[in-house]
Amino acid sequence: MALTRPAPADLAQLRARLARVERRQADVPVLPAPSALAGILPEPGLRRGSVYALPEASSSLLLAMLAAPSQAGSWCAIVGHPALGVEAAEDYGIALDRLALVAEPGPRWLSVVSALAEVVPVIGVRPGSGIRPAEASRLSARLRDRGGVLLVTGAWPDAHAVLEVESPVWSGLEDGHGLLAAREVTVSVVGRRSPVPRRARMQLPGPEGAMVGLSPVIADAPRIPAPLSAVG
Repeated sequence: MALTRPAPADLAQLRARLARVERRQADVPVLPAPSALAGILPEPGLRRGSVYALPEASSSLLLAMLAAPSQAGSWCAIVGHPALGVEAAEDYGIALDRLALVAEPGPRWLSVVSALAEVVPVIGVRPGSGIRPAEASRLSARLRDRGGVLLVTGAWPDAHAVLEVESPVWSGLEDGHGLLAAREVTVSVVGRRSPVPRRARMQLPGPEGAMVGLSPVIADAPRIPAPLSAVG
């Protein structure tokens, strides 16, 4: 049976379809991030398949970062944070009907996170022990395959971005009395491919719990070596 050559119009249509598919694959989707953080993250959201390293002591930043995708309809999980309960999660706007809590995963925390990554798009975890690069690489591969995001309170090998919380100032106390109402902090972000820190001042928590942006993004200027002076 003789093969017929496709008409030029059919070839053009096929090329257009392939181009659309390639564009969709090149566009890396992101999950929502708090608006106060969107300007300092490497992307204006949480990049699917990525790990973000947060300060170990900043549970408020973890809750704020979980709140945005949760409010957009994503399921979330919190692993290894026994002090964080449903009340704290609700204060930050996390939807409790789409939240899984594993307070004490024990030494098998990595297995718990790996299992959750199969079905839960956003997971916040405090590692119970150190993680080897090979283990981190396997979990990262699973996140990329499932399109999930991991928010780690602590260090993580080859994290997509590292966040820090600096210069905290509480408000609400006047003349030694009153109630703490909000805390101002500077959040800085260093990306794996963008080593120049970007910073923004915000309330964390704000008066109603959620994160509130206060100042525009500030990017550190790259360091310029001092000129060499002649000797002799």
